[in-house]
Amino acid sequence: MDTKHIRNFSIIAHIDHGKSTIADRIIENTGGLSKREMKEQVLDSLDVERKHGITVKAQTVRIEYTHNNEKYYLNMIDTPGHVDFGYEVSRSLSACEGCLLVVDATQGVEAQTIANAYLAIEHNLEIIPVINKIDLPSADIEKTKHEIEDAIGIDTSSALKVSAKQNIGIDTILEAIVKRIPYPKGNDTARLKALVVDSWYDNYRGVVFAVRIFEGSLKRGDKIKIMSNGKVFEVEELGVYTPKQKIIEKLDVGSVGYVIANVKNIKDALIGDTITLENNPSEEAFEGFKKPKPFVYAGIYPTDTDKYEDLKEALGKLQLNDASLTIEPEKSDSLGFGFRCGFLGVLSMNITKERIEDEFNLDVVATSPSVVYRIEKTNSEVIDIYNPSLLPEPQKISGIYEPFVIVEIITPSEFVGNILRLLQDKRGNQKNMTYISQDRVLIKYSIPLSEVITDFYDKLKSLSKGYASFDYNFEGFKKSDLTKLVVMINSKEVDSFSMIVPKEKAYRMARDVLKTLKKYIPKQLFEVRLQAKINGKIIAKEQIGALRKDVLAKCYGGDITRKRKLLEKQKKGKKRMKQIGSVAVSKEAFIKLIEANNS
Repeated sequence: MDTKHIRNFSIIAHIDHGKSTIADRIIENTGGLSKREMKEQVLDSLDVERKHGITVKAQTVRIEYTHNNEKYYLNMIDTPGHVDFGYEVSRSLSACEGCLLVVDATQGVEAQTIANAYLAIEHNLEIIPVINKIDLPSADIEKTKHEIEDAIGIDTSSALKVSAKQNIGIDTILEAIVKRIPYPKGNDTARLKALVVDSWYDNYRGVVFAVRIFEGSLKRGDKIKIMSNGKVFEVEELGVYTPKQKIIEKLDVGSVGYVIANVKNIKDALIGDTITLENNPSEEAFEGFKKPKPFVYAGIYPTDTDKYEDLKEALGKLQLNDASLTIEPEKSDSLGFGFRCGFLGVLSMNITKERIEDEFNLDVVATSPSVVYRIEKTNSEVIDIYNPSLLPEPQKISGIYEPFVIVEIITPSEFVGNILRLLQDKRGNQKNMTYISQDRVLIKYSIPLSEVITDFYDKLKSLSKGYASFDYNFEGFKKSDLTKLVVMINSKEVDSFSMIVPKEKAYRMARDVLKTLKKYIPKQLFEVRLQAKINGKIIAKEQIGALRKDVLAKCYGGDITRKRKLLEKQKKGKKRMKQIGSVAVSKEAFIKLIEANNS
């Protein structure tokens, strides 16, 4: 296949700007699927993708398109549509020579638009601006053009104006892909060098991975070598998606397709890895390969303790398709046996929870998310912990480091003051603030990840009446003034409620936790003391009064000394119960506590 007739491109956009709809129209207009076979979001195979309107797993499609009586093969490499999958987006873009930058004409440039555009610029891609939804009454094409030029620095004089829903302008997109995006370079006779763009697990065939061939060619029967681990596999099947699966004998240089090679573990074919031939290997792998590393951790427990094994099986199956998901058995005094799971971000945590409930018909509860903390001990040892109970004693700690992210927020100017106050409250440090139009502002802040994963998004939307958008990228670990907040019920420490918090916020957070506990723990026959401490010092307390039996109900008058005697006897009994009694937080109360803390 002549590489001059191949185009590799991607579509990047903010959530809900029409990326999937444009992909649908391109496939439909080129005959990839008939109208009868078409459905909305044809590349989104998961139910949660359709439910939330986002792309979680990248897909690849080879489209045949005829222009000026010449046939072209357009390889569309879809990208995940959320900040949690930034690495996957980066790898997908590195497999392309160009991309369509889609912007909604009614909403303008959003935070994720800028983040993805910068990624494309870093990869030296030809960027084609596409202004979508031009048919809507509120569309402002000229304003959208100015925002693209001011915020991203891309010339919009030749921007394409389309309406994917109404099928307006899709032909101009196809022409622009052929005319403006460069064809792939590479030597068909060179040593094989292929990039893993995506990988997933098939129950019958093992791991399937999508690849882009940069050098050489790959055919069935070849023995391939995974460069990150040196493992060797024999190619059983090659093919492309049109989006129907089509088996072929050979993948040439510049092509994008799938490979099946009897790989049983998805960790043997990670996104961004390099594939070469065993007998004539490439000298070097692609730069930028990273093994997926979770940043957010949470406990997942079955609401029915008898479903523990079912949950274990469900998580195991999901792990086959998600190399970033980590699973470790865990026991909670209130929730019983479950698993401590690691995720790329809060979205991937919520998606995993939803898939467990929808695909495996299990009711589960997820604890409040937490992040990884890097601990430098006094003996110079450095450890990473994801559970507050693993934090060493204060006298053994030299420093605590937490992950920081660069947050980019685009908001109407009228909400800037409220949003800046929110960012300051979240321990943020301002990096930059730019007006991308007369009434829209781009705010850039450095902020701890732990402050972003809780209620940040909800508060941002509330303060901006839903108009602000935000995106974040991992910045690195920074030293912070943190401490462990310990919650005690009747002087007994409850690990489930322990957390690592900033010292400046410790008192306020302690008061909030204890007030929530007081609300949901039922009264006992004795008084219950709720306390919070840091470094052995009590900083907050609450009390739950005892249930009191009316011991005077049987007294119908008589001497007051008899009543005092009964009350004194009751007092002694409650004192004894307080010394020997224990308070168990019920599973129902614990779930309500988690929901309250997450809201």
